[in-house]
Amino acid sequence: MSKIILTNEVSGLGAAGDVVDVKPGYARNYLIPRGFAIAWTKGGEKDVEQIRRARRIREIHSLEDANAVKAQLQAVKVKLSTRAGGTGRLFGSITPADIAAAIKAAGGPVVDKRRVEVAVPIKTLGAHKVSVRLHPEVEAVLDLEVVAA
Repeated sequence: MSKIILTNEVSGLGAAGDVVDVKPGYARNYLIPRGFAIAWTKGGEKDVEQIRRARRIREIHSLEDANAVKAQLQAVKVKLSTRAGGTGRLFGSITPADIAAAIKAAGGPVVDKRRVEVAVPIKTLGAHKVSVRLHPEVEAVLDLEVVAA
């Protein structure tokens, strides 16, 4: 097992600032090259507190706050316009950053793009389901309407 420090939230593994043990290949080939983690060292322990401090600033602190934001998210109708071909296929795909910007533009709360989870890449026009993990216990599922620009 290889010990690493997560710099971003990774579903099923942990949140930013957590020190976790993973298989060496997973750390070396996936987490570290993509910037999701750094190798654990004694000097890296100093970085853990800084990462946790930044996470506390961004994070929704209580379950009540998370449920309030969830209600706001589910009340907003999110519509995203993008370029598409004649068959309804998009030029590229919709990213979590695009979704977070569309939520804000629709009058919803500001959502961190790292909290937006897209199960299947969105590459077609139409209605899609997107989940936003607001708190370890609260997940909001919202409908996203993708239309041609």
